[in-house]
Amino acid sequence: MAGHSQFKNIMHRKGRQDAIRSKIFSKLSKEITVAAKVGGPDIDGNPRLRLAVQNARAQSMPKDNIQRAINKSQSGDDDNYEEIRYEGYGPAGVAIVVEALTDNRNRSASNIRSYFTKCGGSLGETNSVAFMFDRVGEITYKPETGDADAVLEAAIEAGADDVQSDENGHTIYTAFEDLNDVAKGLEAAFGEAESVKIIWKPQNLTPVDNEKAQTVIKLLDMLEDDDDVQNVYANCDIDAEALA
Repeated sequence: MAGHSQFKNIMHRKGRQDAIRSKIFSKLSKEITVAAKVGGPDIDGNPRLRLAVQNARAQSMPKDNIQRAINKSQSGDDDNYEEIRYEGYGPAGVAIVVEALTDNRNRSASNIRSYFTKCGGSLGETNSVAFMFDRVGEITYKPETGDADAVLEAAIEAGADDVQSDENGHTIYTAFEDLNDVAKGLEAAFGEAESVKIIWKPQNLTPVDNEKAQTVIKLLDMLEDDDDVQNVYANCDIDAEALA
């Protein structure tokens, strides 16, 4: 099993502390609508929709909101969202991958480029930094789910590749193609996960000194706060003192 990813837990905590609930619901609704439009409104028959709905429930999104997002995909008058990936370098050479769902490609590109520029970074071409990340499945459970050994044992039995447990919870990594099977195995053992998703996992972390840390966090916050941005991944290694 691989070592602990400090960046993952930093972003996990920040996401919970900083995000405004209405903005979280907006992003979740958009993903549900797109998933239902691409693969159909049947949750059981559409793996992407099932994951989107599960993640919405984990954030306590009301059932009516979830159903409204699914219905919107079938109404014919929903926005024509386009999935776009942006890549670039932030301060201290930190590699960043940004996933967006947008109805205006020009607006998204302009905004995201401006965030990088304001923070001393640069937006690159497609695949300019993606090669530094692995496309994997990620499943998270709250700390009270069980002790580290129990989660590790269940994850191995389910076919997971890696488990990281600490005071913030349990994070299980899987191969891209194994996510659904592993998620089902863990659900049988522990119940519904806090989140199940496909992510860009850094292969290596880039150390960021205290001087640059504030600017890196500012850039990540600006990106996450954009309405068109769904997910942000970076390979930064920021120590607890700098984060505080």
